[in-house]
Amino acid sequence: MKRFHSLAELDPEEVAALLALATRLEAAPEPSALAGRILGLLFFNPSLRTLASMQAAMARLGGSSIVLTPGSGTWKLETRDGVVMDGEAAEHVREAIPVLAGYVDALGIRAFAGGSDLAADLADSGFGEMAAACPVPTVNLESALDHPCQALGDWKTLDDLGIPGNGKFVLSWANHPKPLPLAVPAAVVHMAAARGMEVVVLRPDDYALPEPVLERARRAAAVSGGSVRETSDRAEALEATTAIYGKSWASPLHYGDAESEARLRRGLADWCIDLDWFDAAAPGCRFFHCLPVRRNVVVTDAVLDSPRSAVIGQAHNRMWVQMAVLHRLLGGVR
Repeated sequence: MKRFHSLAELDPEEVAALLALATRLEAAPEPSALAGRILGLLFFNPSLRTLASMQAAMARLGGSSIVLTPGSGTWKLETRDGVVMDGEAAEHVREAIPVLAGYVDALGIRAFAGGSDLAADLADSGFGEMAAACPVPTVNLESALDHPCQALGDWKTLDDLGIPGNGKFVLSWANHPKPLPLAVPAAVVHMAAARGMEVVVLRPDDYALPEPVLERARRAAAVSGGSVRETSDRAEALEATTAIYGKSWASPLHYGDAESEARLRRGLADWCIDLDWFDAAAPGCRFFHCLPVRRNVVVTDAVLDSPRSAVIGQAHNRMWVQMAVLHRLLGGVR
C-alpha cells in the first residue's frame, strides 16, 4: 500500500486485510514495528480524535510523530494555485510539503472543505494537489469529500458489535446549528455499502446527498451485494434497522448560502435523534456518531448515555485501524 486516501481505492481483500491486522494489533501489540520511523501530521483544521489517535498509533508501534498547525507555531500556508502571495500566508504548500517529506517517512494531511463551492468540494482537488506534491506515503485525515480513517474505524466497530454485514444501516441527517462538510457522510455511506449493507440515507427533502457521493456508494454496493437508497420517511427508514448513524451536512441546494441554510434549519429541530427512533429497530440496534457531537441538538442525552451508544468504541477503534494503516504504509515487521 503506497497511500491511504479513500476506502474506495482499496479492493475488498485489502480492506479485509487491514481490519484483520487492526484486530491482531489490538490483541498482540508490536511496540517495535515502526521503530525509528517518523510520521508528519499537517493539520489545517482542528482535531481531537484524529490527532490524538494518530500520535498514539504511531507511538504504540514504536515510531514518533511531528504535528504542524499552519499559522500556529508555523508560517501560515497558501494552498491556492496561481495566487499573488501578498496576504497573510508566507509559504506555499508546493514548497512546504516537499520540505516536510524530507523529514518524515509518511505525511498525514487534514484539510476540510471550503464550504462555498459545491463542485470544488466534490472534486476534492485541494487535498489531491497537496498529496501529489508529497514524495512519501500520504494519509487522508479528512478532506473535502472523504474521511477514510473514520470509515475504517466504523467498519471495525460494526464488526466488533456483531452487526450483520447484510444488516440495515441508516445514515440519518441530524440537526446542527451550522452546515457541516460532506466528508463523513460520504465516507460512511460508502463504507456501509462496501460492507454489503442495506444502506438508507434518511434526510429532509432539501438534504439529498449529491449524486457523485451516492454513485460512489452504489458502485461499492454492486460489488458487495448491498444497496443504497434515500428517503425522507423516518418511520419506514428506521424499521428493522441494525444501526443508526447520526450526522449533519450542508444542503446541496443552499451550499455556501449561510442565510438560506439557517432559515431552512429553523424548522428541523425535530431531527434530534432520541430513544423513540429505536422503537421499531432491530434488537440490539446501536447508535453511531463520529464525534464531536452536540448533545440535545444532534442526539439526546438519553441515547448517548444509554447502552445503545457505540460512540466511545468508535473513537477507540480509530487508533487500532490507523495502526494497521501505518503498519502497511511503512512496512512494519513483526
